[in-house]
Amino acid sequence: MARTREVYVYDYAADFGLSALAGTLCARATLRLDEAVVLDIAESEAEDDDHRLGADVRVLLESPLPDDVLRTVWLAAVRRCFDPAEEGTDTRSWLDGVAELCPPRAPERDPYEVRSLDATRPVVPEEELRTTVAAEIESAAAGLELRVAVPGIVPALLRVVREADADLGFRLFLRALKAYSVPVDADAYDRLLALGDALAYPPAAVHEGLTVRWRPLDPGRRDFAPGRFGLPALAAALRGTERTYGGAPREHIQRVADDGPGHPPGAYAAVLLDDAWRLLDSALPGEAVGLLWRTAAGRPHVLDEDEFDADGRAWLEQVSQVCHAHLAEVDPAYAPFLSPARTDLTEAVLREVRDAAHAEAEQVRGVARVLEAVVTAVDPDLGFRLLLHLLDTYEVPVGEARRARYRALADRLGFRGDHAGLSGDHAGSSVTTPG
Repeated sequence: MARTREVYVYDYAADFGLSALAGTLCARATLRLDEAVVLDIAESEAEDDDHRLGADVRVLLESPLPDDVLRTVWLAAVRRCFDPAEEGTDTRSWLDGVAELCPPRAPERDPYEVRSLDATRPVVPEEELRTTVAAEIESAAAGLELRVAVPGIVPALLRVVREADADLGFRLFLRALKAYSVPVDADAYDRLLALGDALAYPPAAVHEGLTVRWRPLDPGRRDFAPGRFGLPALAAALRGTERTYGGAPREHIQRVADDGPGHPPGAYAAVLLDDAWRLLDSALPGEAVGLLWRTAAGRPHVLDEDEFDADGRAWLEQVSQVCHAHLAEVDPAYAPFLSPARTDLTEAVLREVRDAAHAEAEQVRGVARVLEAVVTAVDPDLGFRLLLHLLDTYEVPVGEARRARYRALADRLGFRGDHAGLSGDHAGSSVTTPG
């Protein structure tokens, strides 16, 4: 019978269970941590609705793992800041004490919650998960053995995965990486994040506190998570208000330039700067740039020159300045450069722009000539992303045949399959963007 897995992201925003307790203790390592204090912290976390803590502890207690293995993985997870042996007890006895403080089972859910969770519950066979997690531990073995000041950590983690529970073993492996700042390369990070996603972890349970050797910043990167990036993302963030955006211009630009948790520092700022530079360096008239921006932001009829973005080129200069400052802070060695324009796709994107120029939405028709100029004289990639954004902003219906062409173009440009709603399955629906 297949194991019923939890939808952790439904109950937790970050790490949870025994690995979360270990993280809490690491954060308090400069304070006194004896058995009584640690048990008080464990009880507090259990009372704070961390139902997984008791479940994790019981998984280890019910396993055949010897005490030395349990002690090894625990010491690595907490960076040796609390050792039950120093309190005169063995690890199993200490785990028994934690189990007594935790409710024996999670509270009952109402039927609606159960149906909702069943629809999104992960289906990952335990043996497949064991193999995958063990491969990641073995891949990181050299770094673990070099940096983790607990002898035997790699075989101990592998035994937890193979003889107790691969889910818990994965989280204790992550916690050991974080506790000792063991660096992982970008490819390994992507695999760890994907594995956490497959297990319905909140993303922070994987990325928060992890030391990643990021790839060099690339303004041509396109495989971002669902939604927009670059200028379309900024337009979406400022969309729809006529008089005020509820904050200073630089604050809004900064929010879009910020990388967000789990992303390479500077990644979003690099592509936003790339977009701004392309338009600033182009021969497009200032009026055309302003019209394009205001239409993309859902406010094409701004006439008041006091509006902070009424002058398109001045606005792009502000965008450029904020991005430069952000990049200098997060990656001082990065020297901004323009990624190569995708001129091989000029004709294909131009056909889609000209086709959309007949849309019923007046705003899209009004900016179609400017969008054509972006495609032919600036960059087809930017023109295509602005096209998708405009169709969504003005709720232009997109039939399945056209959507299929958009997906094909997005694939050639390296976008994620869910970029700007291209994963939608209903013919005639408008292009939409998650979140």
